[in-house]
Order: sequence, then C-alpha cells, then structure tokens
Amino acid sequence: MHPRILCSGTAAAVASRRIRTILGAVLGREGWMWRSHEVKFLNTSSGDTVMIGDISYKLKTPRNPELVPVKHISESLPQVVAQHLRWIMQKDLLGQDVFLIGPPGPLRRTIAMQYLELTKREVEYVALSRDTTETDLKQRREIRAGTAFYVDQCAVRAATQGRVLVLEGLEKAERNVLPVLNNLLENREMQLEDGRFLMASERYDKLLKEHTKEELDSWKIVRVSEDFRVIALGLPVPKYKGNPLDPPLRSRFQARDIYYLPFKDQLELLYTAGPNIPAERVSQLLSLATTLCSQESSNLGLPDFPMDNLFHGLNVLNVFPTMSSQQLVQSLYPYNIMLGKDGCSAVESVLSRFELMDGGHKSPGSTVVSVSKTAGFEGYADVTMRVADEDVTFQVPMGTKGPRPPNCNPAFISTPSHSQLIADMMKSHMVKDMCLIGAKGCGKSVIAREFAELLGYSVEPVMLYQDMTARDLLQQRFTLPNGDTAWRPSPLVTAAMEGKLLLLDGIHRINLGTLAVLSRLLHDRELDLYDGTRLLRWDRYQGLKEEMQFTDQQLQERSIFAIHPSFRVLALAEPPVVGAIANTGGKSKGQQWLGPELLTMFLYHTVSPLARAEEVGLLQGLSPNVPKEAAEQLLHLTHTLRQTNDSTAQSLASSLSTRQLLRICRRLSRYPEECIAHAVNKACLSRFLPSVARASLQKSLTNCSIEETHDAESTRDLTCVVKDGVLTIGKVSSPVYKPNEKMKVPDVLFYDNPQHMMVMEDMLKDFLLGEHLLLVGNQGVGKNKIVDRFLHLLNRPREYLQLHRDTTVQTLTLQPSVRDGIITYEDSPLVKAVKMGHILVIDEADKAPTNVTCILKTLVESGEMILADGRRIISDPLEAKRRPKTIVMHPDFRMIVLANRPGFPFLGNDFFGALGDIFSCHAVDNPKPRAELAMLKQYGPNVPDATLEKLVAAFGELRSMADQGTIAYPYSTREVVNIVKHLQNFPGEGLANVVRNVFDFDSYSKDTRDVLIEALHKHGIPIGAKPSSVQLANELPLPEAMMTSYWTVSQGVNARRKMLCPSETHRIDVKGPAYLRVQAYPCQRQESRALSFSEEKVHWQIPMNEVNIISDVATKDDMLYVATCNPVTLYSMRERGETIHCVELYNIFPRTVSGVWQPFVTVAPLGSPLEGQVVLHEEQSNTVLHVDMATGAVRRLTLSPHSEQTPSKTSNWWSSKEPQGEYKMCCDFAHKNWLLFYKEDGNQLEVLDVLEGQVHTISLPINLKSVFLVAEDRWLLLESNTDNRKYLLTKPMHMAAEDSGVCQLHSISEDAVSPGHGTSSDGACIPQMMSCDQLPNENLSAALSQKIISPNRIMTDTGSFARVIVGFPDLMSPNEVYSFKRTVDLSEMKSSGAHTFLRGGLRTTSAKRSNCVSLLSANQVVRALPPSKVPLKEVYPKDVTPPMTSGYLEVTDLNSKKVKYIPVPRSMSVSPYTSWLSKVSETDMLIAPLSSGGVVTVDMGGYVRLWETGLATLQRSLMEWRNMIGSEDGRPVQITIKRDSGLDVSAPKHGKVDPKNAPHVGGNQWAGGTGGRDTAGLGGRGGPYRLDAGHKVYQVSQAEKDAVPEEVRQAAREMARKAFKERLKEIDMSEYDAATYERFSSAVRRQVQSLRIILDTLQAKAKERQWLKNQALGELDDAKIIDGLTGEKAIYKRRGELDPEPGTPQQKPKRLRVLADVSGSMYRFNGVDGRLERSMEAVCMVMEALESYEHKFKYDILGHSGDGYDIELVQVNKVPKNNKQRLTVLKTMHAHAQFCMSGDHTVEGTAASIKELSQEEADEHFVVVLSDANLERYGIRPEHFARVLTSDPQVNAFAIFIGSLGDQAERLQKTLPAGRSFVAMDTKQIPQILQQIFTSTMLSSA
Repeated sequence: MHPRILCSGTAAAVASRRIRTILGAVLGREGWMWRSHEVKFLNTSSGDTVMIGDISYKLKTPRNPELVPVKHISESLPQVVAQHLRWIMQKDLLGQDVFLIGPPGPLRRTIAMQYLELTKREVEYVALSRDTTETDLKQRREIRAGTAFYVDQCAVRAATQGRVLVLEGLEKAERNVLPVLNNLLENREMQLEDGRFLMASERYDKLLKEHTKEELDSWKIVRVSEDFRVIALGLPVPKYKGNPLDPPLRSRFQARDIYYLPFKDQLELLYTAGPNIPAERVSQLLSLATTLCSQESSNLGLPDFPMDNLFHGLNVLNVFPTMSSQQLVQSLYPYNIMLGKDGCSAVESVLSRFELMDGGHKSPGSTVVSVSKTAGFEGYADVTMRVADEDVTFQVPMGTKGPRPPNCNPAFISTPSHSQLIADMMKSHMVKDMCLIGAKGCGKSVIAREFAELLGYSVEPVMLYQDMTARDLLQQRFTLPNGDTAWRPSPLVTAAMEGKLLLLDGIHRINLGTLAVLSRLLHDRELDLYDGTRLLRWDRYQGLKEEMQFTDQQLQERSIFAIHPSFRVLALAEPPVVGAIANTGGKSKGQQWLGPELLTMFLYHTVSPLARAEEVGLLQGLSPNVPKEAAEQLLHLTHTLRQTNDSTAQSLASSLSTRQLLRICRRLSRYPEECIAHAVNKACLSRFLPSVARASLQKSLTNCSIEETHDAESTRDLTCVVKDGVLTIGKVSSPVYKPNEKMKVPDVLFYDNPQHMMVMEDMLKDFLLGEHLLLVGNQGVGKNKIVDRFLHLLNRPREYLQLHRDTTVQTLTLQPSVRDGIITYEDSPLVKAVKMGHILVIDEADKAPTNVTCILKTLVESGEMILADGRRIISDPLEAKRRPKTIVMHPDFRMIVLANRPGFPFLGNDFFGALGDIFSCHAVDNPKPRAELAMLKQYGPNVPDATLEKLVAAFGELRSMADQGTIAYPYSTREVVNIVKHLQNFPGEGLANVVRNVFDFDSYSKDTRDVLIEALHKHGIPIGAKPSSVQLANELPLPEAMMTSYWTVSQGVNARRKMLCPSETHRIDVKGPAYLRVQAYPCQRQESRALSFSEEKVHWQIPMNEVNIISDVATKDDMLYVATCNPVTLYSMRERGETIHCVELYNIFPRTVSGVWQPFVTVAPLGSPLEGQVVLHEEQSNTVLHVDMATGAVRRLTLSPHSEQTPSKTSNWWSSKEPQGEYKMCCDFAHKNWLLFYKEDGNQLEVLDVLEGQVHTISLPINLKSVFLVAEDRWLLLESNTDNRKYLLTKPMHMAAEDSGVCQLHSISEDAVSPGHGTSSDGACIPQMMSCDQLPNENLSAALSQKIISPNRIMTDTGSFARVIVGFPDLMSPNEVYSFKRTVDLSEMKSSGAHTFLRGGLRTTSAKRSNCVSLLSANQVVRALPPSKVPLKEVYPKDVTPPMTSGYLEVTDLNSKKVKYIPVPRSMSVSPYTSWLSKVSETDMLIAPLSSGGVVTVDMGGYVRLWETGLATLQRSLMEWRNMIGSEDGRPVQITIKRDSGLDVSAPKHGKVDPKNAPHVGGNQWAGGTGGRDTAGLGGRGGPYRLDAGHKVYQVSQAEKDAVPEEVRQAAREMARKAFKERLKEIDMSEYDAATYERFSSAVRRQVQSLRIILDTLQAKAKERQWLKNQALGELDDAKIIDGLTGEKAIYKRRGELDPEPGTPQQKPKRLRVLADVSGSMYRFNGVDGRLERSMEAVCMVMEALESYEHKFKYDILGHSGDGYDIELVQVNKVPKNNKQRLTVLKTMHAHAQFCMSGDHTVEGTAASIKELSQEEADEHFVVVLSDANLERYGIRPEHFARVLTSDPQVNAFAIFIGSLGDQAERLQKTLPAGRSFVAMDTKQIPQILQQIFTSTMLSSA
C-alpha cells in the first residue's frame, strides 16, 4: 500500500465512516437509536397526572386556557429533552425557579414551552432587551377617562394568577433592572407602586386564619399564588456578549445547562428532514456543525455554528439534492465574509476533513423559470427552477398580491449573478427568513424588491438605526382624542399580521440587545407585545381556536392574533468588518455584528459586487445612451480599485458603488461631453480626501488613462440668465418654478463668480436628473449662499432644518407637544417639504449622529418613511389610496444636504461615508484666486485692488497649508469677506489691523502665530509693522550739470571722412530642434515690505545649485530671464508669477579639448510674434541658440560658415598672454527680433534677423572695441585703437536681400568746451552704457534745468554719474554733452569687494558686465557698485556700521538732482569659483531694467530682487503701505455720549487712576499664575520664565511688557537660566547636549505641536458623552412624553459617558514601527542635503509627538543599514522619557551611520517588520520606512518592493524615499502603490510627510 496514506491516517477514517454507513443501511435508520425516559399521561379519578420517568405532576385546570402554549411538543421527544423536562418538573415540585443556560438558539425556549404545555400551565413571556425597565415588569400607568391608574405587568400578573413567568435574554437587560425581582423570587413578596403588597401564599394563608379577607383587602395585601414559577432563559456570558448575572439574582435560580442535542438525537432529527439525502452526507454536515461548536473552535475565535438551522438547511437540500454542501454551509454559516483569513482557512480545513469541499467544481447555476399560484393550497406559490437542465418545482409562501413572472420588470436588469441569487433566495424562502449581506450601493434593496414582486409580496421597509429601542420596533404609545393612552402597533407588527415581506434595512446598525426581542418572532413566529397582545403562529392559532371552540372575535377580545402564514422577514446588512472589534459608539469603523445569536436567526446570502461584464450590461440597460467608451473607463477604474488589497483603495471603491456608477452614467448619457475624471472626483469627494487617499485616486485615474480636461471649462464664461421663465446657468437650462408660497423662496445677497457658477451649473444638471444633492465643504465657503442663490434662481420655496449633536429621529420628523392632555404632533420642516413639494435644505448634516441621518436613506431611496405618529410618507399615489394614514410625497420634493468635510478639525460624523452614495455629491471649495478677487471687489468696491490681491494670495497660501496639515484651521472666503467689508466701511483702518480680526484666535499658540505671520508677510501684509519703520536710502546731492564737450558728426564730402561699408546677406543654418525638459518650480515670492518700507519690493530665490554662476539677466515686459553658466541653464519667470521655468542646457554646449572651460552666456528675449522665445549667445565659442521656453525646443543657429572652427590653441584663453577677442551680442532691439553680433578687435558686424532667418554681414574699415545701438538705424562704434575713436554708422531702415543696402560710417570728433579748464583728459570718454531712446522732453528740461526740446541720449562712463548728449544722434550740428561729473573716476578706485582676497586680488581684465541701466521715464541712471566704490562715510553717520552687502545700487536721479545708494543684502551663498565670478561682474550681482519702472537685481546666490527707484512711484507705494498699516495715533480713545437734554455736555473725564496698578488677574505671589507679574507664569510681565500651570492665559499688553524695569528683567532671566540648569541636572544632561537636542527638536516643533493637537482632539472626541435614557433626572425625552403624562419617573435623558458594552474586547493601542535608514550613504550625503539630520528630526518628531500617548500608540524605532535590518533604537516597552534619552537615540543613529558597513537592507527590513507586526495584537498596525534606497544600485526591483509594502493587508506600510540621484526617486514612486510611497526631494519635507501619514491614516480613526 502507498506508505503516505498509511502515515496520514486518512484511510482509517474513511474506512470507519464506510462501515458506519453500511451498518446504518443494514440495520435501517432506527437500528442504533434507543430511548429510556418516557413521558406518560395518566388519567386518574382525582385528575390528570403527567409522569416523566418516575416523577409525576398533578395537572390543574387552567383558568385562562388560551394562555397555555400549544403545539410545542413534537411526536418523538429525544431522550435528552425528556431528561431536561424531568429536571424542570423536579424543581417545579420543589417550588424553585429555574435558569436554563446554553448556547444561542431556540432550544431552551422550546423546552420551557414544552414543559408548560405538558403541565398545562399559563405562561407570561417577556423578551428582555436593553430597553426593558422595571415598569415593563411590575406595573405601568395608563390614563383612562382622564385618570391615571396602574396596569399590572407580566411579573405581577404571573404572581397573582399563578402563571409561569418566562424571562428570556437576562444577559440583555441593563444591570440595575432585574434586581426588582429579587424579593419576588426569594420570598415571593413585592411592594407595588399602587400601594398593594404581594405576599407569599403560606404567610397570607396564616393571616387569613386570623383576619377576614376584607381586612386583608383593605390593607392592600395580595396573595401570590403557590403555582407561580419563574423560568429564566439566558446565555453564558463570559463566552457570549452581554451583561453578567448579578450575584444576588444568580443565587436565587437553579441552573441547567441545555447544550445542543447529542449527535445521535440530532442525526435522527435530520434524517427526518432530508429523507432523499444520503445518510453519509447528513452525518458529515452534522459532524461539521458539531466541530464548529466545540470549545477548540471558539478558542480560535470562530462563532458557533447555528445548529438549529441545520434542520432547515436539510429541508432545502432534500428538494435540491444537487446543491453543493459548501453552498449550503455558506448560507448557514457565511464564513467567507465574517471571518478573517485564518478563520476561513480553519473552517475550510474542517470542511475538507468531512469531505464537504464540493464547491470547487462549480455548482450548477439555477434560475427561476416561472412562479404561479399553487392550486388548492392557499397562500403558496409554485416556483419552477431550472437546475442544470432539469426543472424542479417546489412550493413557497407567497404574498397577498399574486405572483408575477420573472424578467418582466424594465427597471430591474437581470444579470446572471443576480438571477442565481434570486434562485438561492427562493430556496431559503421555502424554509426560513433570510438576510442579504452586501456593501452599500450594490443593489440589495433592488434585489429585495424584485424578489418581493416575483412572489406578490407587499414590502414593509423598516429602517433600523442605532439607538432604536425595542418599543420603536414593536409598539409605541400614543393618546386617543379623549386623552386616554393607548398602544399603536408598529409597521413590523402590522406586517406580521397582514402577511407582508418585512424588510429590515440596516440590521448591522441596530444594537443586538434590541434585536433580540425579535428572536422569538423569527424562530417560533410568536410575539408578546407591551399591551399584553399575543401574536401566535398560524397553525397554533388555528389549533387553539379548534381546541377552545373560540371564534376569531372572541380571541381578539382576549388580544390574541394570528401571524399570517405568508409573513417573512428579509434583513439587509453591510458586510461585517473582519477582525474589527464590535464597538460601542456609532463610529465610522464597522463592526463585527454577525455573532452566534444572529446566525441562528436567518439564512444568509451575500450580494457579491457585480462582475465587470455584468456591470456593463447593467449600466447600459439602465442608461442606454451612455457613451460606451466612458462606461468602459469607469468600470476599468472601479474594478482595479476593488481588486487591490490596499485599504485606501478599498475605501475609494466603496464610494464608487454600483449606485454611484449608475448616477454617473445617467448624467453622462444626458451630458456626454462631461469628463469622467470630474465625475469620479465628485463621487469620491476627492477634494476632501486625506492626502494619502487622494494621491492614490489620482494615480489610479492616470493608470486607467482617465485624463482631467479642464482647460475649456475654466475659460468659458458662465452666466446665469432668467429669460421667459427659463433659467440658464452656463449650458444648462430649466424652467422657473411657480410656487404657491412666495415668502419661502430664499433671497440672498450673492455676487456671481465663475467658480460658484460652475458648482451651480453642476447642481442644476443633477437637479434636473432628479437627484438629491449633497454639498460638502469647509466652513465659510458659501454652501448656504450657493444653495439659497440656486433656489432663488429656480424660484423654489425652501424648508430649512439645522441639525446638531442632539438631533434625534423623532425631532427630524415630528415635534410632539401636549395640548389639554392630548399629544399632538407638529410637522417638522421635513414633513412639510414632503407634503408641499418644497426643497428641504438640511444644514450641518455632519453634526447629527449618523444613525439619525440614516433614516433619510429610505426616504431618498424608496420614497417611504414612517413617522412617529404612525403616518407614513409614500411616493406612489396609487399605493397611498389603498392605505390609511398616508402622506403622499409631492413630486417636486427634493433634499439638499450641506455638510462639512469629514475629519479633523471639524470632527463631525462622517455623513458622506454613511450616506454619500444616495446623494449626488458636490465639493464646494473656496473660490479660485481670480473668482475670489472678482467677488471681493463687489463687496469692497472702494478697497484698493492691491490690498485685495494681497488678501487673496495670503489666504490662498493659508488654505493650501491647511490642506497639507501645517495649520489646523481652514481659512475660508467668509473670513476674507468680513475683512473686506470692514475695510470698505472704515477705510482709515489699516489692513494689518483688520486682519487681526481673523487671526487673533491664533494669537496664543506661538507656532501657529509664527506660521501665519510668515505667510502674511510673504504676501506683503505688514502685520506688526509700525508706520514709522520706513528705511529708504539717504540721498546725497548731485554735482551741477556742466557742459563738458561737443560731439560733431562729420558730414564732409571728404572721402576719407565718409566711408561706405559693404554688406552681404545669407540664410542662417539651423540645426535642431532638440527638445529639452522644461521644469517648473514653485516660486516662493516674499514681499519685502512686510515689517518695514524700503525700495525693495519683492524677492525670491532661483532654484539653482550653489556652484552655479549667474551670467546674465534680461527682461521683456513682465518676464525675467536669468542665464547661468555653470552648468548653462536658462530660467524664466514672471514678475508676479507663481512658477519658475528652467531649461538645463549643459548637454547642448560643445566642450573644449582642455575640459576646463568657463562659458559665458548672454540672453536676448525676442518680441512679438516670438514671445516666450529667447536667443542665447555664448561668448567664447560664439554659439547662438534659439530656445522656446514653452516647448523646450532648442535650435542652434550658425551665423557665418567660417565661425565654426574651434580656437586653434588649446591653452586656456584666460591664462594666455595675448587676450583673445570675445564675441559680443547687442540685444537692445531684440524685441524687434533682430540682434547684432561682433567680435572684439574684429572688423565685421553680423546682423541676425530672427524672423527672416537671415544674417547681414557688414564689413568695416576699422577694428571694433564696442558697439552701442543708439537707434534702430544709427549705431555708435568705438574703434579699438588707443584713443577710442567714435564713429556713427547709419544704415537704411530695411535691409532687403536683393538691394544690399550701403551703410555709411561717419567719424565723430569730440571737442572740449574750453581748454582753460584742462579737461582734455575728458575728451575721449568710453561709454559704459548708452540709452537707445531719448529722455521725454519734460525729463530733459528738468535734468538740464532749462526748457529744451531736442533729441537726446543718456550715456554713462566711469568718470561721471551721467551724461546727457543733446541732439545726438539725429542732429548733424554739434551735439552738446552735459556731464554730472564724479569727484573720483570709478576706474581709479581700488575694487576691494567683500571677497577680494578670495578673488586673486591682482586682476587686470575688466568685468564683462558694466551693470548700468537708464530708466528714461523716471529720469534715473542706476548702476550696481561694489561697497569699495561707494562713499560710505557720506551715506552712513559716524556711529553706524554699514551693513554687510553684496553691493549698492547707485541711483542718480536727474529730476531731483540727488544720488542715493541702496544697499543690496548679501547673497545667502556664493559659488566657490571666485575668479570666474569676478570676471562676470565686479559686484556680486547683475542688474536689468524692468518695464514697469525700477530695476531687478540677481545676486550670485540666485536671489532675485525687484526694486522700486522712481520717486513718484515710491511715494505712491509709501502712501499705500501706510494705509495698509493704518494710522494709529497715540491719542487715547474717548467715549462721548451726546444727549439732547438741553444740559451742557460735561467735559470728558479722565476716570480714576488705580495708584497701585494692581493687575486684576495676577497678584504677585504664586508661581504658575497668568497675567501677573514677578512670578513665573504665562502672558505676564517681568516673570522669570514661562511656567504653564494649565490655566487660561491672560496676556499683558506689549506696551506694558516693554515697561518692565530692566533689573526685574535681569532677575527673570537669571531665574530662567537657573531653572533650565536644574532641569538639565535632573536628567543629567550637559548644556552642550541640550543645545544639540534643541537643534533637532526645534526643527520639528511645529509638526509635533500640530500632531499633538490632533491627538488631543481625537481623544476628546472619543470621550464625547452619549445620551443615557430612562433617567430620573435630566432633560425630557420626547419619546417618553406619554409616560410622563401617566406619571412615570424615568422619562428623562441626560448625557453621560457610556459604559462600553459588556463583552466588547478592550480597545488595543495602535502599533507603529519606524524603520529609519542609518546606512553609510545617509552619512555620506548628509553634507549635500542634510538627509541624516532630517531623518533624525523625523525620529525626534515621532518620539516627541507620541510622548504620554503610550496607551494609544505603542511604537518602536529600528534602524536598517548594511549591517542588518534590526538595529534597535527604541524598544516598545522602553520608550525614551526625557530629552537626554531621546538625544541618546539620535546619537546612536548618527554614530551607526558613520561606522556601519555599506549595503542596503531596506526590503528585508520592511518585510521582516511587516511580518513581525502582523503577529502582534493591536488595533491597527503601521510601518513607516525611511530610506534613501538607491534600489537600482543594489539590483532591487521596485515591483518587488511594492509587493513587500502591500504584502499584509493588516499592516499599513509606508515608504518615504529621500530624493536620490536625478529622477530616480520619482521613477520609483511611479511603480510603487499610490499613497504608500512618498518622495522627499527636499529633505525638509520628511517630517512633514511623516505628519501627513499620521494624520491621514492613523488619526483618521483614532
């Protein structure tokens, strides 16, 4: 034999089973069963006796025979049951009360009822629930004819009438209820509320011997019958959920364990159920059930198998023998959805052990073929089902309306899986009630309705909500018109009596203790109600009727009714959350609601999400016109999200349920041009998702190639017009409504802006599709305004409901009130809106508990809702006619719900999560900057635009910070509007003061305040500035203007003087284009005038490398271009733009042989039509490039064929003795698209015409030194011989190709004015700059102080501030040169710049940039000078040290004849290549004029600064700036009251002065005070240090703080120092260590702060108090108002902390592990980007943020490096407690990184941590991996890492990569799962990213 079979022992098992089966067949079914105890009835003359075994009991005739249970005894009682009955009889004879304890299921109750039926005892049955109070057991008051009197309840009735009280579900009742019965159980005594006293029968009989009955009656003593007994039924509590038994109560009962029937008894029962099933299969199923009820299986955490339902399961199997056992087991015990992975595998191993795993081969599909009435059998239908080619017909109960054939409902699209499901439901319907489990929006309700219609059922939907009470389920009290109290049966009861299909929607929400009252209805079809009514099963009712010979009428008088035989219950539920704790509050996390008790009540069917093909069919069937491609893309996205095992994606998929997809498709079929991404983002509300989830969604969208198309959207103009009764918003129109109630139409001040119009257009689209709308947004974004405006435009009346924390279901629907002792109900706005067809606006929907708002679901979905007074809202008018007490829903009724976004800081309930998919969702955001600006202009027409722009920009930034989580509060439009309104009405008050109206809320938290001030300053809102802080540069007088020389242009005929210059033209040779990447960087613009006013307007930093060198800056309109030359890069940005574009060109430039090459680049921006394009010129190699900044296209232009050769010498050009000539570019007329190139010492000019693509080469008879383009057709040339002769070249305006125009060269002679002055040296000045246009006439006149109109040019050279040449270049007469001369020529000053000693001080070559510009409109010349060339002694007073600068801007103003020197701040960093730098410019910056007036400087560190130099503009700006600050004069504010009393107004008084100046908080004695003085405290003055004793802080004003005397301050400082040292000594830390730690700690203080705030608020939220009902004090509970009328006590509710429900497991802390990278590369690259330090900061942040939250977060920190992946830094149980211990951790990290081996263990470390954590017990598990994983270098595939990250769905793993080389990290991020990996290119982001992970995942559910 095969050895393996033997060793595994399976053969033996199979063999024994075979033998058993054979024996069974031989001996027949009865062969191995035996009995012992018999139950006998003996008729004797003295009365009937029942004998069980040897115990006999004498029967008495019952007084109320209808209360005796009937038809509970089966024909053959199993032996065990007989033994139980015998035991109960023993106890009964002893007069003891019994407690039957055992697992859930109907068995215990059946046994009790069988005993009572045997002994003919009357029964009082109570199902206890958590809502049971003592009045339900003892006495309840009712009002009859205006008088309140007591009605005995079950316990009292049973005691006095001698009945048996059956109490079921003792573990459900609240702790203090049942002790009421203690005395009744023990001594058979009880004091009643109405003064009567129940007394035990023996004592009463003794008294009766001495007194008469009348006397006892007058003493109100009542006899307790000797036949009174109590039978309690309960579950063992430690194993099951519930309240443990109260010890005194427990001691009064005798207990009996009623376990499931023994195997053989069960087997016998089951054989009768399934005669057609092979015996072996029955026993296998039973073995499975028994195994799953065993102790071992419950140790594994598996719920008990519902043993009692096996019987029903076999009934089904009997009809369908081909059904697979696994399918049967799934419906009895749906392990797939209620158990985790381990649980499922455990169950499956048991299944395979008993050979029940036959679901592998697909069980044959079954579909319902026909449904028809059963002939001759009332209330039943024949269902024919096709199972695997054969038809099976069977009978099922059917409804009262008559069946309907399948597949004829147009609104129900049948898909294969749904028809299979309906077939399965039919099978279960044959035997029992069922429950459908499926995610929300997957079609449960639709399937349930279709099922009901097939069988002709009327559906009775009951929406269950969390705090529903048993009374709400069964019966409610109300008052009759005459004031009497009565009970009204609930829909559930009427459904049972009328034979409807009861839909219990949301069985997962309701509390188990409440649902337990239905267990008897579900198991036995019997029900006892509060008013004593009994509902009996149909056959029992008939049996009773026959036996007693009663009519229906008589039974009804005795309040006994039948339950209709067709009645069935169909429950709907969402899937249990696997592994979740069954938690108490209605938190968003789901619960494991499906426990052993519920398993016994229903058969389960799961509605699985549709397969893709089915869903396509469904969508196209229900919205036939939907564009096919769109539907495909949608489904592709949804199914990819559904299939991932990532929890984030799963939660996204849940908001894309089938219901949402249908809504999207309906909308797309109506508006096919809409973009899908928009629809998906709307459905998921992506705007408000946590950043992690949002990233995940974006990534999924791009993976499914769904692109956002919003370019057309944002540009088109949205208007709204009402014309001829039609409203049109954008492209959507709708007729305007004609309401009856005009006054309810809202009218609101609303300023149209495009963004809100787009939202309204979107809303209108959905509104026309008949949807109800949900608007979600932060506070103050205009949700209410939009809705009111929307309804105003549509002319719809509105009803308004505001929800809050205390909203209950009752208050939503009706308001009860008492009038003349009768309860009347006022309709709530909801009911009114439904009746009248108004629009119901529900505001703050997220504030109400979700279980309350859930009732809106039935209203929206099925148009039905039951009100508290018994009326019901129905949408179908036909249905309404058939039913009494209905309200027909008006067809125009609609709901618009407003809610804040879920999550921190609103901490509302997640309305969107619970109900989002039944509404069409719209995210309302703050308007975009342009829209907001337009809107604010309408609110503040007189507020200056600049102010509004600043506000919009600053708030925009604050909002994005709030999105990132840097600040907690989301600033909204409402705040800005309020500021603008204030400014509009009080224009004198400065902006800086008014914004404090919003920001003073944050003035006490330092971190937030710093962030805010920084943001406001960045956008130039001078909060905190004083009007006096103006820091403009000092002005010095200019020397007088002197006429120094004449320039004469030679006109002579003399040929030597007039020279012709030939020119030739050829095409340019263009190479390329090559396309380079244009990178965009955000531009962090900082307004410079935040705290003081100076010439500098704004500054920002170009994102460049520190070794780079700026070589040129150019401007065109408002564009700035900056070129750098190491590596060659071109940056472009707008003056007011948000982004900087950058193209790196280092690959394009040819390298020289030597390899050491210092390129030098100049930039020429081109003009229209080539805007956005530039020409770059490199001077050494004469490379000319044409770059298009928009597309990144780079073309190389070769000007002349011979200019290509490289320099023949390979020697470095700068060290060779004879200087090489360089090529230069003149770009003054670049905006006209032509440029001029020449070579120094060359004799050619090359004119490049970019548009024509031609070069004109002009040959000259002279060698050039430099060229100035003084006009488009006149150029000034300097000859490069010694005396710098000047020539003027004139050329024809248009050089056409065919007419090679002739250029003429005129020499210019310079003649000094009078030789007497000895100004001959001045003769040949070398211009540094020559303007290419003339000064305006008024400026010219001002400069020369004489009225003059003439062509002119401004020129500068080293010897003068400026020269004006009047008449040049147009007039041929001698031109006068006026000079503003310097005392010392600049070229003679030594240039000793700040970095001279670095720059190889002996320098001969002059710098390439002269740094001098003329501003013609402002009449100014601006040049940049190094500090050494500035007369600092004159600029600064003696005692002032000049600031450290990178240079000065010398502004020569020719209008005011002043010169001023503006210091330019030093650059933050300077390239190490100092000699190269000095060749670029003699100062550390470059300068260019701005088109807006003023100049721009770019310093060598890449800081761009814009300066305002013109006097007029400066004055205007200063005015604006002062207005923004506001004029706060120091005068005291006076209060004057003007009275018209005829009396004089007395002079304003000064008031009394308190001589002691005692602060009215404070008191100068105690430490930890607030607002005091001299003691340590907060917000005081003169105290030594901040000591927070947890009080509210009273801040002493700044002025008063300034007034604290110096010696007091000294003492305070001293004391603070001392305390600091003491603390250090305490934790044994040196001051140096403290400083080191502070460096890390301070860097992340802000993040730590905000994390701790969130942790605190969440903790507070978790502790939020709940309503405790049935209290004797508190607020009146509306639901108990009638009980109040009757005089009950416990009718109040109050808030208190809810005890956790008994049996709920403890909340475990969350488990976090941080894996920090401490590998060598971290240390190696720390110098480059500080990555190791950032990681240390991140670790520091984790340790500080979680300090003292150890009970909620257990964390440890491990390191990974080449040495391994488990380097312990922080252990779980030894977390660092103080700064010293934390510093040790950081030091360990640093040291390890310094000395470890190289290598990378990121992947192994992650895998090991995930595995290890998943084994630990915790609420949630998180792993955060920090790594600079250079994965590719170690050959690790990113896909592999991605698999590791998502390897265990229980563990949320995140990776933060520290930006590595090139775009490697980004590539990596693309392959890793979205939302799980982050790339920190800037290491500063690491702590922020970590904070993001924390807030969006861990804390979302803390």
